Amino acid sequence: MKKQLLSLLVAGVCAVSCNTADSDNPLLAEWNTPFGIPPFEQVQPEHYMPAFVEAMAQEKAEIDAIVNNPEEPTFENTIVAYDNTGKLLSRISSVFSSASGVNSNDEIREIAKELSPLRSAHSSEIALNDGLFKRVKAVYEKRDSLGLRADQMRLLTEMYKDFERAGANLPADKKEELKKVNAELSALQLTSGQNILKETAAYTLVVEKEEDLAGLTPDQIAEAASRAEKAGQSGKWFFGLDNPSIMPFLANADNRELRKQMLTAYLNRGNNNNSEDNKEVIKKIVELRLKKAQIMGKENYAQFAIEERMAKTPEAVYNLLDQIWVPALAMAKKEAAQMEPLMKKDGIDKLEAWDWRYYAQKVMAEQYNLDEASMAPYFKLENVREGIFYVANKLYGLSFKQLDNVPLPSSEAVAFEVTNKDGGHQGVVFFDMFARPGQKRGGAWCSSFRGQSYENGERVAPLVTIVGNFSRPVGDKPALLTTDEVTTFFHEFGHGIDNLLKDVQYNGLRGYPRDFVEIHSQLNEHWAFEPEVLKEYAKHYETGEVIPTELVEKMEKAGKYGQGFATVEYLAASYLDMDFHVLKEVPADLDINAFEEKTLGDRGLLPQIPSRYRTTYFNHTWGGGYTAGYYSYIWAEVLDADAYEAYKETGDIFNPEVAAKYKKEILVRAGEDDAMTLYVNFRGKEPGIDPLLKNRGLK
Repeated sequence: MKKQLLSLLVAGVCAVSCNTADSDNPLLAEWNTPFGIPPFEQVQPEHYMPAFVEAMAQEKAEIDAIVNNPEEPTFENTIVAYDNTGKLLSRISSVFSSASGVNSNDEIREIAKELSPLRSAHSSEIALNDGLFKRVKAVYEKRDSLGLRADQMRLLTEMYKDFERAGANLPADKKEELKKVNAELSALQLTSGQNILKETAAYTLVVEKEEDLAGLTPDQIAEAASRAEKAGQSGKWFFGLDNPSIMPFLANADNRELRKQMLTAYLNRGNNNNSEDNKEVIKKIVELRLKKAQIMGKENYAQFAIEERMAKTPEAVYNLLDQIWVPALAMAKKEAAQMEPLMKKDGIDKLEAWDWRYYAQKVMAEQYNLDEASMAPYFKLENVREGIFYVANKLYGLSFKQLDNVPLPSSEAVAFEVTNKDGGHQGVVFFDMFARPGQKRGGAWCSSFRGQSYENGERVAPLVTIVGNFSRPVGDKPALLTTDEVTTFFHEFGHGIDNLLKDVQYNGLRGYPRDFVEIHSQLNEHWAFEPEVLKEYAKHYETGEVIPTELVEKMEKAGKYGQGFATVEYLAASYLDMDFHVLKEVPADLDINAFEEKTLGDRGLLPQIPSRYRTTYFNHTWGGGYTAGYYSYIWAEVLDADAYEAYKETGDIFNPEVAAKYKKEILVRAGEDDAMTLYVNFRGKEPGIDPLLKNRGLK
C-alpha cells in the first residue's frame, strides 16, 4: 500500500505540473451545482485518495510559488497569498470529514487510516517550511511600517504565532522530532475515535420478554422493535449504546438489572481488553502530547494548548472549575437525597449510577407533575426546527426556504437556503438529525462544507451542516424530541448562526479561541424554552394545539432541577481532561482507569455520577478537538449567561439593539480581534460568574 501511495503522490505532483488532473473525479472537477454544493451523490470511496493526493500537491505548488517568489516579501505576496492556499484540499477534506462522520463504513475508515500519515506529513512540511517562515517573519518584523488595517495586522500577527507554535523556530533536529510526534499523534487520535465508534455499534441489549419493557413509553418500545426488525429479529426489542436508545432506557426502564447492564456496557466502551481497547492508545497519546509540549519548551501540554486561548493558563481553568464544583456537588447531593424516599418504596437501599436518571424522572413527576412523555408530543422535530428559524429571524432577520433537487450529504439530510433581511443570499444549511449506529459517530455537531470567504471582492456564502443523533420516526409517528434534544438542536444551530453571519476578509480570521467558540451555541439555547418562543413552535403533532400554559409553567418551575447532576458530570470530564494534560511526566506503568478513579475520587465525585465521558471513550479530548479544552463549554457559559442578561435587562428577549450589537461586535467579526475585546465591545464589561450560577440554580 505504501508503494501505491508513493506512486499516487508522484502522480499528483505530475498532475499539477502537467495540468492533467483527472476531470472524471467529481472531487477535482468544478462543482457546477446549485450554490456550489459538493456533488455528494457522485463521490465514491475510490475518489478520495487520488483527490487528496492531487490537492496536497496543488497546495505544495502554491507554497513553492510563494517561497520562490523573487520579489521582496510583502503583505500581499506572502501573507495574503498564504492565506489563500489549500482551497482545493479544504473542500475535499470537508466532504471526506462528512463521510467519515455520517456515512462511515469499513472502507471509509481504512481510507482515513491511510490518509492520516500523509496529511500529517503534508501539514508538518508546510508548518516547518523554512523558506515560507522566513518570508512571513520578514513581513512580521516590519509590520509597524506597513500601514496595515487592524484586521490585516491581526492576520499577520496570528499567522506568525501559528508558525511559532508549529515549531518554525526550532532547530532542525527538533523539527524532525516534532514531525514524527505529530504523525504518531494523528494516527492514534484517529484510532481512538474509530475504536469508540466500533464499540458503540458492537453492543446490543436484546429484550425477548415483553415484561422487561415495563416503564418504557410506547414510542421507545416501537423504536426498539423497529431496530430488531431491521436486524431480522422480529418479535424482539433491540437497545443500543447510542444516546437516543440508551438515555431513555436508563430514565424509564423499570428493570433495574437491565439498566445496570446497559450503563455498564456504555461506561466500558474502549475498556474491554479487546482489539478496540483504548487504554494503551490513550496512554501513548498522553506521552506524545507531553513530549510535544516539552519540544515546544513547556512543562506540560495544557500550558501549550491554553496559552493562546482566553483562559491563558491551566491555573485559570482550574480556578473556574473549582468555583463551580463546590456548589454543584452540594446540589447533586441534595438531588440524591430527594430520590431516597422513592427508592425505599421500591425496596432499594442504595442509589447506584444506573438508578440516577430513573429516579430523577420519578422526582420530576412527583414534585413537578412533569415527565418527558407529556412534553414529547409538542416537540416534533420539524416544529422545533421552525422554532429555531423563528428565533434566528427575530434576532438577525434570517429567513429559510427548503431546497429541492440539490445534492445532499446523506439520504436523510434536508437543505435550506438562508436569506438575510434584505432578501440577499446568506448561505445554505443542511440538517442530518437521525442516529445511524455504526455509521454515524455519536453526539451532535455543526461544521461546514465551505466557510465564508471573499473572492475577487465578492462574498462567498457558507455551506453549513447541522448533524444530530436523534430518534427517528417510527411507524406513522414523526420524530418527537426530548427536552435535551431540543436544547441540543438549538445549541448546534447557534454554531450555524455563527457560520452564516461571519463576514471577514481573510480565511485565517474565521475562527475563535476554543474557549470562546461555544458562546454562540450556548447563547442560542437560552431561547429554546422561553414561553414566548414555545408558543410559536411547541405544537402537538396530532392536534396542532399550542403547548398549554400550565405545562409551560411546570417546565419553568422544574427548569433548574437536575442541574447538580448535569454540572457535576460535566465538570468531572473537564477535570479529567485537564489532569491528564498537566502531567509533567507520564509514569511508565500509568494505569488509565486507576488515574481516572483517583483524580475524580480525590475531588469527592459521587460514585453514582459517572463522568460525562470516561477516559476510554472521551473523544472530545483524544480525538484532538477539545484537547485540554473540554472546560471550554463552562468557560463560554460564563460569557453566554452574561450575554443573555443583556437581553433580559431590557425586558425584551429579542431586543433589536442588543441583537444588532452582538451581531456587529462578535458574530460578523469572528477572529478579527482578541476574544475578550470582542465581548467587552458588545457588553461594555467583562463577564462575572454570578449569571451562570443563577442560570444553573447553583446560587
